[in-house]
Amino acid sequence: MARNVVVIGAQWGDEGKGKVVDLLTDRVGAVVRFQGGHNAGHTLVINGAKTVLHLVPSGILRTGVDCLLGNGVVVSPSALFTEIDRLTANGIDFAGRLVVSPGCPLVLSSHVALDRAREARRGDGAIGTTCRGIGPAYEDKVGRRAVRAADLMDDGALAERVRELLDFHNFMLERYYGQEPVDAARTLDELRAAATRLVPMLGDVAERLRVARAAGRNVLFEGAQGALLDIDHGTYPFVTSSNTMAAAAALGSGVGPAYIDTVLGVAKAYTTRVGGGPFPTELGAPVGEQLRSAGNEYGATTGRPRRCGWLDAVVLRRALLASSVDSLCVTKLDVLDGFETLRVAVAYRWRGERLEYPPATAEALAQCEPEYEDLPGWRSSTAGATRLADLPAAARRYLERIEALLGVPIVMVSTSAERGHTIMIRDPFA
Repeated sequence: MARNVVVIGAQWGDEGKGKVVDLLTDRVGAVVRFQGGHNAGHTLVINGAKTVLHLVPSGILRTGVDCLLGNGVVVSPSALFTEIDRLTANGIDFAGRLVVSPGCPLVLSSHVALDRAREARRGDGAIGTTCRGIGPAYEDKVGRRAVRAADLMDDGALAERVRELLDFHNFMLERYYGQEPVDAARTLDELRAAATRLVPMLGDVAERLRVARAAGRNVLFEGAQGALLDIDHGTYPFVTSSNTMAAAAALGSGVGPAYIDTVLGVAKAYTTRVGGGPFPTELGAPVGEQLRSAGNEYGATTGRPRRCGWLDAVVLRRALLASSVDSLCVTKLDVLDGFETLRVAVAYRWRGERLEYPPATAEALAQCEPEYEDLPGWRSSTAGATRLADLPAAARRYLERIEALLGVPIVMVSTSAERGHTIMIRDPFA
């Protein structure tokens, strides 16, 4: 019987979902990306060779696996083509396997201009976006003025939509932000050129998923960013512009929730965050720097250094609750090798109260003080381990304590960025 798994990040993104998805795609017939844009980055390491993906689903390196971009994804044609060309140059054959939903809104150069202007205007209060135009593209989608992939099939409709949209964008750029306007004619020419490559990739993603299910083929839904960056349930306003929770897998791909059989949450053995926003367990030097250096904590998309801190069970509980996570993958366990003592935030103190779940607002979260539990570290290496028995006793106890604090079983443990360096305790597709 076919089984469908949603993989989401359970923290603030960058948890190593790309490796997990790539590892699991030997069991599936299709991988579908259901939200986000090229502001996300998944890094895959296979036999020492690194591949960084931004829009293309991580299953692209598996022969015979369909890779689908659902309607919940905002697509920059230029970013997608750059990624496709890089994969082709590396000998990756995916002819007929990469399918884009006609419902995908397109990210235009004017979206990028608006994103940059907005962040600059905010100054010290900047959200910390990637300035790739993702937020403005989602705003246009909700405002019912987006240029969608389907519009590339009708040149007359395309020209009218671009004219209307650029009128609005340029009004904002010139009158509100004091920036130069974007050339509408040039934008239309760029989209017409993009149509020759993108239109042949368009297809009915929901129908592909129906056919896969009917044929008994497993499907993997690949999330981007992390649950705590969800536009509704994250640390607003320091969030992304889409829904990153598991429920978005159905909405962002065109199928119903009955297609979701299990949800696998991915969390680092510690915590990181990029950009602004509250981070109760954040560490400065030297421990934070040690985690950043050992974990190579720099963004796959922007190269920005990530903020680092101890594992936070409090915010993890919120993420697991909001996405019905029923199994967990812990990544980067090897980064903790050599620490004498490890700390886990088990609760918060806020205004005299003890909280086991985070408060509802970012402002309140910024006022929370973590209540830590100290656990013994380990001196021996866990890097490359593929069996629980290979781990030091203290590492196994650390994982057991995480399970107890969260009430969710750990089914996978990643012990390096390499595909094969994974402990598979239970197959999520079993």
